[in-house]
Amino acid sequence: MGDEITTHTFSREERQRYREKVRRCLDVFEGMLSTHHFADAPSRSGLEIELNLVDAEYQPAMRNAQVLAEIADPAFQTELARYNIELNVPPAELPGDAMLDLERRLRQHLDVADERAQRRGASIAMIGILPTLRPEHLTGNWMSANPRYQALEEAVFAARRENLDLDISGPEPLRMATGTIAPESACTSVQLHLQVSPGDFAAHWNAAQLLAGPQLALGANSPFLFGKQLWAETRTELFLQATDTRSPELRNQGVRPPVFFGEGWITSIFDLFEENVRYFPALLPECTDEDPEAELAAGRTPRLQELRLHNGTVYRWNRPVYDVVDGEAHLRVENRVLPAGPTVVDVLANAAFYYGALEMLAREERPPWTRISFAAAHDNFTAGARDGVEAQMYWPGYGEVPWDELVLRHLLPLAAEGLARRGVSQHVIDRYLPIIEARCKLRRNGAWWQTQTVAALEQRGASRTDALTQMLQHYLAGMHSNEPVHTWDVPA
Repeated sequence: MGDEITTHTFSREERQRYREKVRRCLDVFEGMLSTHHFADAPSRSGLEIELNLVDAEYQPAMRNAQVLAEIADPAFQTELARYNIELNVPPAELPGDAMLDLERRLRQHLDVADERAQRRGASIAMIGILPTLRPEHLTGNWMSANPRYQALEEAVFAARRENLDLDISGPEPLRMATGTIAPESACTSVQLHLQVSPGDFAAHWNAAQLLAGPQLALGANSPFLFGKQLWAETRTELFLQATDTRSPELRNQGVRPPVFFGEGWITSIFDLFEENVRYFPALLPECTDEDPEAELAAGRTPRLQELRLHNGTVYRWNRPVYDVVDGEAHLRVENRVLPAGPTVVDVLANAAFYYGALEMLAREERPPWTRISFAAAHDNFTAGARDGVEAQMYWPGYGEVPWDELVLRHLLPLAAEGLARRGVSQHVIDRYLPIIEARCKLRRNGAWWQTQTVAALEQRGASRTDALTQMLQHYLAGMHSNEPVHTWDVPA
């Protein structure tokens, strides 16, 4: 939802006009799909990483504006809360040693940004949920100075008309009410983009939905929120609840939440945009002056800004993206499943696994999603997030199977073959996929290391608050080492 808006209040007339404009954009989009009005270019991949800022005591540092001014790099942008920033990596093709080059560039970006952040009394933490975050940090002037964030908060509560309830299970369940969307800021993720042609989009989105559960079991890195141990990847459930526009009565009626796994397998990207328009009211109904029909008739590519803005407030874990670059339209699958961190090499190992396995699953002669219900894929997603390294999943041909066995026996070989088919060098495959293999064999991910480390520190007499702070200190040392998380020691 990176598009800027100019106001955070909207009249009834503006909302009605926006609804009509979105439907016009949808009709134009349908016409563009039928006439193949899209860039015919090699598939490119992009990456976004959301980051936290901490002070010398490892508490949230509410100074992203000052830090961004010091970094002075357009690749870094603001995020929802004043302790969040985001790094955007320009899209590139994957073949050859491109991912090794990307690893070097990412580390350089983060090292320079961290050094400059320290001039403002902050350090960068790449972690799914900042473990030292407390409710009291999210009061007062917590929100970044950007109209779209204020507009989003007002829209959520205007739709809901009462406080948000957070109710997350786990070893130490969390239940609380909040009058702000501030807890959403705790959710920092890695977003993987893949450009695909219209004809290939449905297969890639379906395959990405299938992979979401294994991705979470492999990459979970958010086990603590507000001092409590919850899910292995608490971020997914927190994001769902912290942006929920539905009252309990609407939930009971089956109204869909803005954070949405999906409704079923698709046959076209149009299914998803049509579903957005059918089910989700506008949160940010700002209209532009573009006449999409006239733009298309004149031989130009319409931006379809209203459709894009609406899509940006439906938080699918695999989001369809329509974008225009240099006057050409293209489509992307935006994979939003993974948390940030723990290291750059872990992030790229997760990406290599995803891109390689996706390539093969999307091109299978008998698609795997024809042999599994959509509900089972959603159950896998929930199991991966809730249970992490203890997750069990259903997979066609395997039945109920532990996630690590599924990855080692089936998905990891597919990932290696898929990367090779995409022209990725053997050096890249040998750099990243053994990290995935080792995580499976040891049954260790970031969430496992965090919970084991906190337990070890508490056994030595630390309070929960001190244990979380010390764990984060150890975590940042591991993050800067760029050694994969499965190799990190747990304090004795």
